[in-house]
Amino acid sequence: MNKYLLRGLLLCLAINIAHAKESIFIIDELASDLGVPWGMAVLDEEHVLFTQREGVLAQLEIDSGKISIISGLPAIKVGGQGGLFDIALPANYADGQWLYISYNKEVDGQGVTTLARAKIKDQQLIQWQDLLISQSRSKKSVHYGGRITFDNQGHVFLSIGERGVRANAQDLSNHAGKIIRLNLDGSVPKDNPFYGIDGVMPEIWSYGHRNPQGLFFNTTTQQLWSVEHGPRGGDEINLIAKAKNYGWPIVSHGKEYFLPKRVGEATERVDMENAIQVYIPSIATSSLIQYQGTAFENWQGSLLVGALKAQHLNQIILDKDNKVIAENKLLRSIEGRIRNVIESPTGYLYISTDDGRILRVKPKLWSTN
Repeated sequence: MNKYLLRGLLLCLAINIAHAKESIFIIDELASDLGVPWGMAVLDEEHVLFTQREGVLAQLEIDSGKISIISGLPAIKVGGQGGLFDIALPANYADGQWLYISYNKEVDGQGVTTLARAKIKDQQLIQWQDLLISQSRSKKSVHYGGRITFDNQGHVFLSIGERGVRANAQDLSNHAGKIIRLNLDGSVPKDNPFYGIDGVMPEIWSYGHRNPQGLFFNTTTQQLWSVEHGPRGGDEINLIAKAKNYGWPIVSHGKEYFLPKRVGEATERVDMENAIQVYIPSIATSSLIQYQGTAFENWQGSLLVGALKAQHLNQIILDKDNKVIAENKLLRSIEGRIRNVIESPTGYLYISTDDGRILRVKPKLWSTN
């Protein structure tokens, strides 16, 4: 067979497979023409809270598409990759009514990733509290991290990027390039690994991170997952453990932006943690979840990662030992940079894109008639 004809047939087969995968979804556009919807949290099955990186917090009424702005945010330093980041609700939200927000706060003219909490009353934030104004100042407007997750045991985790200063990630005297663990009131847990050590930030849970923009705690398995950007290649999914070093910038699978060489000393080192999954080339990872629901049959336990540059939802299927056994590239028909993915109580997905859309993804129920 002519090699060009064979290539054409293989391309058609790939396209048909991709279309077949897309046909199992119902994708509803709930909102559009927003800024960059960076974070989302399901308030209930009728309402979703969402942030826009430009410094706007709002509530979306799912059925009508009505958007209500929530006032009361503090001053937010918006620029580059900085602005208003994540919003998250702990499991006991109904009891305490505290919601958690991360944002870029200006300190002496520079931006720092900050974790705060507040309550909502009459579409306004009240009782605002900055829980951690991190030690992560930088003149650069990149690599803020900013994802929030909870272990449902009284702790909140926050990811912080190395702020474009590579050495920060290995320096335990600051918060940049780290994953942070706090009590829900912002105090430092005494069982944090570096608590009470002179010269070390006691909030640190893990370090050696570049720019972790995805963070998810599986309360069933009690495991913390993160996903972070590499440079040119080398995006990583990591299973996060207490006090561990994830290598950046000493260990990396990525290349320098302006030099024809790899970043760091090697792709792995015995005293540093290896990634569960590495993306080469980079897909430009954003958020991630580990799917818990039953709406999408056979997805339970899969990692779902938003891809910015590659514009799809990346599904990683794991075995019982958290080894990768398969990868699927889903929702290419969205045709947008996927910024955030969350799961609703019914197991549906809510997805936001950098071009200002919020989408709901449901499985298509096939008729047997």
